[in-house]
Amino acid sequence: MEFQSCFPVWETLTDAQRTCILSGLAERTVGKGTVLHNGSADCTGLLVVKSGQLRAYILSDEGREITIYRLFDRDICLLSASCIMRSMQFDVTVEAEKDTVFWMIPAEAYQRIMKESAPLANYTNEIMAARFSEVMWLMEQVMWKSMDKRVAAFLLEESAIEGGDRLNITHETIANHLGTHREVITRMLRYLQSEGMVRLSRGAVELLDEKKLTALRDA
Repeated sequence: MEFQSCFPVWETLTDAQRTCILSGLAERTVGKGTVLHNGSADCTGLLVVKSGQLRAYILSDEGREITIYRLFDRDICLLSASCIMRSMQFDVTVEAEKDTVFWMIPAEAYQRIMKESAPLANYTNEIMAARFSEVMWLMEQVMWKSMDKRVAAFLLEESAIEGGDRLNITHETIANHLGTHREVITRMLRYLQSEGMVRLSRGAVELLDEKKLTALRDA
């Protein structure tokens, strides 16, 4: 997979703009758990995922995490180049959920080209609009959905991502994704197990009845 095939507006750029991006482009490989960006003061650059999986989350004053979105193959992370968006007033951390290979575009080069290229500026706005929609969806979940429904939704999403019913995931990890305490997740998972929806084992959750989980999620 080449970088050009992962950058939708590549063909709209001039030769000089393409050269500018390629001259600063760096391919990197990181292991699971590596923090790639930490806070609005850290202007890492734009990240384009070649393979793997990244997670963007915010951290409360009490140290609780909540996932705002995830990034997969060919996805682009703009918030890691926070210096481009001067009005952004919250800190986002980006870490690798799996071993990941990505390209990094220097923020300065991207910002300069964005001022020259209307297609790139429009594409950037589309990405930001999509991320904003994801954040709004998250707010709706936190404010209006009960925790059992949120846990069911998370398990179904994770199963779709991993392509299987057995999830090698801890209660602490689920709590970090959903912005709550581990004890709350343990209580919810035990309830789901008592209803025959999941089976719990050390470091794993197995989905037994996706229909019931889906009905709970959508109730």
